[in-house]
Amino acid sequence: MLAKVNSAAIIGLNATPVEVEVDISSQGLPSFTIVGLPDKAVEEAKERVRSALKNTGAEFPAKRITVNLAPADLPKEGALYDLPIALGVLIASEQIRVKIGYFLFMGELSLEGKLRHTPGALSMAILGKEKKLTSFFLPHQNAKEAAIIKGIDIIPLTSLHELLDHLSETKIIKKQKHTSLENFSKEDFEFDMRDIKGQEQAKRAMEISAAGGHNIILKGPPGAGKTLLARTFPSILPKPTFEEAIEITKIYSISGLLDRESLVIKRPFRSPHHTTSHIGLIGGSNVPKPGEISLAHRGVLFLDEFPEFPRHVLEAMRQPMEDGFVTISRASGRITFPAKFILVAAQNPCPCGYLGDPTHECRDSTSEILRYQKKVSGPILDRIDIHLDVPAVKVEKLTEQKTPSGPTSSEVRKIIQKARDLQTKRFRKEKILSNSEMNNKLIKKYCQLSNESLEILKLAVTKLNLSARSYNKIIKVSRTIADLDSSKEIKPNHIAEALQYRPKLTEI
Repeated sequence: MLAKVNSAAIIGLNATPVEVEVDISSQGLPSFTIVGLPDKAVEEAKERVRSALKNTGAEFPAKRITVNLAPADLPKEGALYDLPIALGVLIASEQIRVKIGYFLFMGELSLEGKLRHTPGALSMAILGKEKKLTSFFLPHQNAKEAAIIKGIDIIPLTSLHELLDHLSETKIIKKQKHTSLENFSKEDFEFDMRDIKGQEQAKRAMEISAAGGHNIILKGPPGAGKTLLARTFPSILPKPTFEEAIEITKIYSISGLLDRESLVIKRPFRSPHHTTSHIGLIGGSNVPKPGEISLAHRGVLFLDEFPEFPRHVLEAMRQPMEDGFVTISRASGRITFPAKFILVAAQNPCPCGYLGDPTHECRDSTSEILRYQKKVSGPILDRIDIHLDVPAVKVEKLTEQKTPSGPTSSEVRKIIQKARDLQTKRFRKEKILSNSEMNNKLIKKYCQLSNESLEILKLAVTKLNLSARSYNKIIKVSRTIADLDSSKEIKPNHIAEALQYRPKLTEI
C-alpha cells in the first residue's frame, strides 16, 4: 500500500513543500530505502524510525519499504522527516487508518518514540498557512514558536504514541494557544545611557544612528568607552515591529538558536571576535547557513578592534552593507539571506592606541600608523554613515560622585521611536523601514533641500572631496536629524551637523 504525508524542506529561510511517500511491498527481500536526495541525517532516520515504532508498541513490517521524499531533485537535510516517515510506515502497513491530507508533520524521533526539538518550525508554520493546511503536528518544544502564526492549528506532541492516540481520537491533544507580541515581557538591558559618564557628542551620534539605522564607527584611545557605548546601543533602539520580529525569529529558528524563546522581541546584538572566519561572518558552508551579518538582521553587528579583522573578511561585507542581503552560491544552488543590520565598529587611532591623546605619548612611527589605518579600505569606510572620534573621559567626569543627571535609555528610546514612527509613515508605500535604506530615487523624492542647504552641500563636496555615496549619506543622516527635531524640512543646521560626522580626508 502507498501512503502520503505532508512535510517540508528548509531552503534558506523559507520552507518548501515535501511529500513523504511510503510504499510497502511483499515482493523481494526485506529492506528499508530512502530516496529523494537525502543527507546523512535523513538516511539515519531508518534506524530511529525502526526503534521508535517498536518501542511505541507498533509493528515494524519485515517487508520491502521504499520512502520517496518528493520532489526528488530538492536536497533534504536534518532529522525533521522522522515523524512523517514513521507515520507513513504505519499508514502504508495498514496499522492505522486516518485521513491526513490537510495536516503537516515534522519532528525528530528518539529511539523510544519521544519527539525532540527540531529547527525550522516557524518557517514550516508559515508554509502550512500559505498552503491552507488545517493542522501542524510538531514537537512540543517548538509549539510556542509556531503558535505565532494565525490561521493554522498547532498541535504539540511529546511522543509518537501521543500522535497515534490523537489521530485515532482515543485521546485528543489540546492545540497550542496563539501567541501575540503583547504576551511577551518587557525587554531589559544590562547597560543604560545615563550610566555613561561624559561622551555627550558620542551619545548624540548613537542617537542619530539608532533613529535612522545608520552605520557608525567609533575611533578613540583604549578606555575611552567605545565598547561600553556599543553595548549600550541596543537599549535605545526602537522595539521591532511584529513583522520584524517574525523576520528575526525565522533566522534564529532555522539556525537552531531560539532556545526557550518562541519569538525574538529584542533586536539582536552580535559581537563576533576578530578571528571570525569569512564563512562565520558572511554565512556559507556546504549547506549554506546564516552568518553573523544575517543573525544581526534588524539589529546590531558590533565589530570591536575593526582593523584586526582580516581584510578579505571585511571586504566581503561591502555588498551586504549596500544591498541589505547576501547571496551564497554553491554547486547545489543559490540561497539569499537578509542582512539589514546597523554596523557599529570600534577601533584605536593607531597600534598603541594613543595617537592624538593629550595625556599619553604615541610610540608608533608614521609608517606603522599609516599601515594600521590602511587595514580598513576606503570603500568600506565610505559605506559607514557616521564617523566619530571618541576622546578619553576627563578625570573630573570620571571621578564625580553625584547621581548621573542625563536622560536614561528609556527616555532616549522614546525620542528615537517618535523619529522611527515618522519614517514608517513616510515609507508606508515603499519596501523600506528607515532613512538609511533609501536609494537615490527615494532620496530625491523624500529629501528635498532648500537653496541654502544645497549651497552648504556643494561647498562640502568641494572642500572634503566627497564621493557620490558620501554625498547621499550626508543627506540621509540630515533627514534623520530633521526627524529627531520633528522637522518636515531638512534645514541648513541639519546638514551642518551631518557634515561633522564625515571622516577627514586622511582617513579614507
